[in-house]
Amino acid sequence: MSAIVSVKDVNKTYDGGFEALKSVSLDIDEGEVLALLGPNGAGKTTLISIICGIATASSGRVTVGGHDTVDAYREARKLIGLVPQEINLEPFETVMNTVSFSRGLFGKGRDDAHLERILRDLTLWDKKDTQIKELSGGMKRRVLIAKALSHEPKVLFLDEPTAGVDVELRRDMWETMKDLKSHGVTIILTTHYIEEAEMMADRIGIIAKGEIKLVREKDALMDELGKKQLVIELAEQAMGIPESLSDYGLSLVDGGHEVIYHYDSRKERTGIIRLLNDLQSAGLQMSDVRTEQSSLEDIFVDLTKGEAR
Repeated sequence: MSAIVSVKDVNKTYDGGFEALKSVSLDIDEGEVLALLGPNGAGKTTLISIICGIATASSGRVTVGGHDTVDAYREARKLIGLVPQEINLEPFETVMNTVSFSRGLFGKGRDDAHLERILRDLTLWDKKDTQIKELSGGMKRRVLIAKALSHEPKVLFLDEPTAGVDVELRRDMWETMKDLKSHGVTIILTTHYIEEAEMMADRIGIIAKGEIKLVREKDALMDELGKKQLVIELAEQAMGIPESLSDYGLSLVDGGHEVIYHYDSRKERTGIIRLLNDLQSAGLQMSDVRTEQSSLEDIFVDLTKGEAR
């Protein structure tokens, strides 16, 4: 699969010396969903702004669909749809006029059928003649997505698209993203909702202090970095871990009613069977056993610990 967006050694330094991005390189494949995660001030929005031509890199090169975003700005920008964090819409304009105008800005001819399809997919068709000021915050975000899709972009940037949106609308937007992906649209998503990335993304990128910490396929990342633990519920409260079990690195939690054992599921021997036998020999009776795997949120927190500004 070929890269539709290519970022090579991009740096961004603002007046005063603040480095927002430091030698960022990233290839985004055509048709994939990439979730870009990072704490506030990590550089997510700066990177998106540079790719979309809103901001200028101090050095480095960005291409979209093979077009340089500086030397061939118009060709590159035509391929991009952007849903920004801020809701910046003309309050007295109607939904349909807002979306139609955005299509015209990119030199696209009138296509009422295309716009109707977008508005219906985003549950906005019955609001097409409604002024923006009369819409809820969630519906305004849908209008932003409709605007971004109006000129039929190949790459869609969603910068915190579901911030402030209720759960029902958020899940509707996830369905919209799935539909866009099925039609070959490349989606780059920044989000604070870890479950959003976990549900939608093919790959996860983690950025902190202006640097890309890693980019991995989601499933591979979960397998590579996700910790597994065995949770052993005790039949009776334990006051401590017996000395005979000290080599296992066990933790006693829930007021002495549970024992936690961390292990690597990729190893041929996890030590679980031996542990269970030794627990019984030490006089700790079990009432239940379950396994747990760390979520993407746990992994994100571990990788960015101490990185937030």
